[in-house]
Amino acid sequence: MRTALKRLALLMCLLVLVSGTVVGSYGLAEGEAKDVIVTSKIPTLRDPSVIKADGAYYCFGTDWNCYKAETLDGKWEYLGGAVELPADLAGDKWAPEVYEYNGAYYMFTTYKSSTTGLRGCAIFRSDNVAGKYVLHSDGFVTPRDKDAIDGSLYIDKDGQPWMIYSNEWTSTEDGIGRFSVAKLSADLKEFISEPVEIFRADDVAWSKNGVTDGCWAYECQDGSLLMLWSTWDEFGYCVGLARSASGDITGPWELLEDRLFSKGITGEYDGGHGMLFTDYDGNLWMALHSPNARQAKRLEKPIFVPLKEVDNMLVWDFEAR
Repeated sequence: MRTALKRLALLMCLLVLVSGTVVGSYGLAEGEAKDVIVTSKIPTLRDPSVIKADGAYYCFGTDWNCYKAETLDGKWEYLGGAVELPADLAGDKWAPEVYEYNGAYYMFTTYKSSTTGLRGCAIFRSDNVAGKYVLHSDGFVTPRDKDAIDGSLYIDKDGQPWMIYSNEWTSTEDGIGRFSVAKLSADLKEFISEPVEIFRADDVAWSKNGVTDGCWAYECQDGSLLMLWSTWDEFGYCVGLARSASGDITGPWELLEDRLFSKGITGEYDGGHGMLFTDYDGNLWMALHSPNARQAKRLEKPIFVPLKEVDNMLVWDFEAR
């Protein structure tokens, strides 16, 4: 009887997933989520960002390191540091995201400046995907009077580039992080509009602290706009979802109850700072690091979660492996 009930529960959970509800319902049987996750062979790396180039995958992460692999589950070759260090670097080489744009590669990343004493988002450029990346913007493009982290590129339907970034909780008056967006110049060197705040960490009830980081925009097939972002839920570090009611990057944004990744889903590790990429077969993946802090013999490392779009929502793809 118990076995039959367990099978019925699993079937109901899978039906919920297929119908378009993200796995934040936490109804998976033990081991079901882990079965489809690809755990990378990179020894340890936080805030991973993956880009395809030259028939291979390149993975960048905090401390500005770069790895290369032929397959996601294969051996990753360490290529070393990918960035020519800026003159005002004082530490915190965080969360590099690399994009191909107008025939070159641009890295959006965070560092702490010896000039301002704060963290900010800057843009680096390279002709080669593995670098070296050289400072392209005039230092930080984000406001220099407060900590700003985790800049991410979004190009709207008119071809206008934007930066999404986090106003880090360390510099907000109430200790609550929030995301802002601003238009970038066509050469990706500076803001050409004032930043607009789009949502806060406490705009959804399940968020358990003031952290906002790891933003990534995703345009659905119908033109609607989702955003990945990370904070803490009751289980630890996680990836949440937001939806723009207007389909525009400026919102208004609704923070969804479902989470795209949580220890409440996997039953084992937390993790976050997600980004999206497609493999050479056209399959959609989310890259993130898990766990968020070393646990027993497990270091923080990139993992890859297969996703698909169902009814203009992102869900786990259990048929991927």
